[in-house]
Amino acid sequence: MAPHKAVTLTHVRYQKGDHLGYFLAWVSLVPVFISLGGFVSHFLFRRELQTMFFAIGLLISQFINEIIKTTVQQARPETCALLDVCDSHGWPSSHCQYMFFFAVYFTLVTCKGIALWEVRTRVSSLLLPWSLAVLTMYSRVYLGYHTVAQVFAGAILGIFLGAGWFWVVNSVLYCYFPVIEESKFGRTFYVKDTSHIKNVFKFEYDNARAARNIVDSKSN
Repeated sequence: MAPHKAVTLTHVRYQKGDHLGYFLAWVSLVPVFISLGGFVSHFLFRRELQTMFFAIGLLISQFINEIIKTTVQQARPETCALLDVCDSHGWPSSHCQYMFFFAVYFTLVTCKGIALWEVRTRVSSLLLPWSLAVLTMYSRVYLGYHTVAQVFAGAILGIFLGAGWFWVVNSVLYCYFPVIEESKFGRTFYVKDTSHIKNVFKFEYDNARAARNIVDSKSN
């Protein structure tokens, strides 16, 4: 029988009794939470083009990461034997690349004023993604999954790809957003672009109240 292999994206180990390791193991799973809890739920309930292309960029980034890992084939640190991940390559760190791509793209989107709500204190809104990115980088070294060089390589590549993809989306692809909205796909799944609206929540709230007032006036 062939040996079993765990899904490396979710299979995170830490030393028993190490409370910091336990915390950092959960931090390492942040990319999973963002992908499943964030982007999937956002598509189901919001269906914003800006966020959809954000997610597509992350997928492209991870695909590039796999190509580089397969090409370079740099081994993980010696602790990989305890973690049962020696059969996978370590350079660059995919977790770090994911999180720094996310942090950079989120930062640029926020600074451009694209958000569901009006961002009055941009510094505080950017603190969380960058903190999680740095913690993820630290966790991958602390838990023994990567060397320092591997996590820095992932971080640098994530920053570069995140900034580059933001430019592609908002300078090259943005003009096609109305076409996508008016396409059969856009009309069928109610795909939309609200990046031109300063405060989407207030816009939806005001329109919902106005629609309710119209219905109430007609019923009376």
